[in-house]
Amino acid sequence: MLYKSISIIFNKLQPSKFRFSFFCLTLIFMTANTSKGASPVKISYTVTFPEAQAHYADIEMHIDNIHQKELTLKMPVWTPGSYLVREFAKNVEIFTASSGGKELSFKKTRKNWWTINTGGASSISVKYNVYCNEISVRTSTVDASHGFLSTSGIFLYPEGMLHHPSTIRIIPYKGWDKVSTSLEMVNNDPFTRCSPDYDILFDSPIEVGNQDVFGFDAAGVKYEVAMCGQGNYDKERLKKDIAKIVEQETAIYGENPNKYYVFIVHNYLKGGGGLEHLSSTVLGASREAYGHESSYQSFLSLIAHEHFHLWNVKRLRPIALGPFDYDNENYTTDLWIAEGFTAYYEDIVLRHANLIAEDNYLKVLSNDINLVENQPGKKVQSVADASYDAWIKAYRPNENSANNTISYYSKGSVLAMLLDLEIINDSHAKYSLDDVMHYMYHEYYKTKKRGYTDAEFKLGLEKFAGKNLDDFYKKYVYGLADIDYNKYLGYAGYTIIDEDAKKNEPALGITSATVNEKMTVNSVMRGGSAWVSGINTKDQITAIDGHEIIDTAVILKDKKPGDKITVTLNRDGLPLTLPVTLLRNPTVKYKIITLDKISARQQLVRNKWLKL
Repeated sequence: MLYKSISIIFNKLQPSKFRFSFFCLTLIFMTANTSKGASPVKISYTVTFPEAQAHYADIEMHIDNIHQKELTLKMPVWTPGSYLVREFAKNVEIFTASSGGKELSFKKTRKNWWTINTGGASSISVKYNVYCNEISVRTSTVDASHGFLSTSGIFLYPEGMLHHPSTIRIIPYKGWDKVSTSLEMVNNDPFTRCSPDYDILFDSPIEVGNQDVFGFDAAGVKYEVAMCGQGNYDKERLKKDIAKIVEQETAIYGENPNKYYVFIVHNYLKGGGGLEHLSSTVLGASREAYGHESSYQSFLSLIAHEHFHLWNVKRLRPIALGPFDYDNENYTTDLWIAEGFTAYYEDIVLRHANLIAEDNYLKVLSNDINLVENQPGKKVQSVADASYDAWIKAYRPNENSANNTISYYSKGSVLAMLLDLEIINDSHAKYSLDDVMHYMYHEYYKTKKRGYTDAEFKLGLEKFAGKNLDDFYKKYVYGLADIDYNKYLGYAGYTIIDEDAKKNEPALGITSATVNEKMTVNSVMRGGSAWVSGINTKDQITAIDGHEIIDTAVILKDKKPGDKITVTLNRDGLPLTLPVTLLRNPTVKYKIITLDKISARQQLVRNKWLKL
């Protein structure tokens, strides 16, 4: 039972790079396990790309020392960090199973399960192909230039064996000469990697190709940056600036739990987005954007966001997010903390690292506020509900999403700002939200070795705010109350103004696009002129007041709220004319400005908040 004891020790540790250091030792103990004369199950994969140009990765899986007549292999239906069932099994083709050259029978028992009749064989081989042609940070992409393996959609695992280790051998396509991944090498071979369990494997994407690799040291950790595709990036500047971000974020938590960390960056004509992993992250970027200061700053924000996740989410996590159920949705009402707080830190970290000036930071913050306040769904969905419904709404937006949902990223970020200012003010600048994150990380990840509940995170906030936050949660987390921005910004001597408050301009309240030279309605804003008058999505607007439509802004230029117009449109191939009463454009354009006179207390809060 020696192996079981070691497994218990490892399982009590949250998944982390730390476990790699003991991987070989684990295998020794596993080999020594002689209970009932049974050798431990041994799992290995070989990945090849004979048809990379056609977007295929071929997988051969070997499982040795099995002792069961039926073996079910499963593929996750989602990938951690991206809360949508993506049905990765849909990409699996030409599945076969054999033992000693003899074909074994199998059947699909669920959409993502293959049950094999082993015939009593102790070793089996499974082969299958995976079609990889969806470009995103969360899905696999293979072509003649490179292979990106989002591992949860690549590797099958035996049912009941999530805690088993495995090795992965990669045979690259012609001309490819590098592998970038946080998985450890076996015998210093970059094309052979190992994973102590499937939680690690599914959280360790693999890039294979000719990526431009460079690195730096920061916070006692070796960092690798793998640039895939061309770009006008400056390596030396990136190394220096990313290192500042790493040091700043590490200072919040008091430790960096990795020994090695990998940034995989995919450069496209137009790219974006990121997905966090335990010891790496995958980023999308626009190849020519590094040369523009605003877009370069946005890239640094993305870096800061995904890297901050190595603590917040990957280790400090809502209790529902681990251990994972890879067959079903994993629900939590705390994505506003997991993602929203991270969205807040992506910019405040740049400010604290002096990578963004105070004025620019306040502009970024104003934009975040505008995103929340110009979303009609803020009056329909709470941020806690938005977190829970991420699986069915956040990643499946439709033409009405703006009217009935709120982003747990943007509103969570705004709430983090409010809480940060509340804590700084109430503690007389002794504490900040940083102290909450540090405490929760050490209390739950390090000490209790589990995730937190809703109530426990609230208690952590109250510990440093020194007050009960029931009202805050009732109004802003579970409720739909208007946010009192001036109360919280006032703590730091700022106020917020609406630059469009005095404008009295009308708006149809639609978004549109030109389709087949016709102005086609894409969305209708709740409560706006079009909403009230019955204009629908997919309507083709052909004229307003008899004038052929070219640009609604031009036609509405001399109109005012209350004016009546006639809209001529085509709906499902039939003409229709609707009378429309124009309503005032309800969108706001908030700007954060400093108060004329601020007190010593306000200056103290401001200095602490922005590290001036």
